[in-house]
Amino acid sequence: MKSDVEELMPRLLPVESCDTEEYNSTEPPRNPQEYLRQVQREASLCPDVVVAQIDPKKLKKQSWLLNCKTCYGFSPSLKWQQQQVSKFSEVRQSVNKHSQHWKSQFLDDNVVMPKMEDEDGWKRFCLGENVCLDIQLKEDDNVNPGLDYIKTGFPPFLSIVSKLNQSTISAVLEYLINWFEERDFVPQLGRWLYALLACLEKPLLPEAHSLIRQLARRCSAVRANLESKDDERLSALNLMICIVARYFEQNDLADKE
Repeated sequence: MKSDVEELMPRLLPVESCDTEEYNSTEPPRNPQEYLRQVQREASLCPDVVVAQIDPKKLKKQSWLLNCKTCYGFSPSLKWQQQQVSKFSEVRQSVNKHSQHWKSQFLDDNVVMPKMEDEDGWKRFCLGENVCLDIQLKEDDNVNPGLDYIKTGFPPFLSIVSKLNQSTISAVLEYLINWFEERDFVPQLGRWLYALLACLEKPLLPEAHSLIRQLARRCSAVRANLESKDDERLSALNLMICIVARYFEQNDLADKE
């Protein structure tokens, strides 16, 4: 049966009437006429109206539009942004130059890298148990924290990040950005985000493209709520926005002078 809309539309590819005895729709088409009949049959089975099933949780990520406003006095100058892009480009070149050497080196026994799909493991590895478990440090610990990387998180040494393939880099970026969506910016997070972005290959895959835009938007939202230009988080937030917008050419997210 043809729909009313179909009756009013001219036929661009007329098809001869089908002999049901000769044509079996369950078999592959044997000629152009049978192919066109099959297309018509499949089209007739499609509903006139389709309603998309949208997960409401995914809409929460769009809330940045309410907070992503221009922060006069908080956003950096164009000259500063150009300087940071130049430095970041040099870092990427250095990483690319030395990565093969460090990739072949063995890690220390205390460095146990999680599997790619271990989200909680990567959060603890990068940020440390103190941050992930929200453990308040004592005054003595702040004075002499030592090198307990289990508690403070492993720094993104080149010997570590050089062993990550692009799939793992994108996965760890996603884990850390998702963590950042629900929590505040911390120094360990900034170091790892910078290092992962430095290892991210261009041209970007669609997943990585979406992730870095999410990062810039979150940084902009956090910056919008800062009360002072002396806030220690400001420079790092500006840097993340700058790298995403200027180096990775997401110009609509860039700070305007």
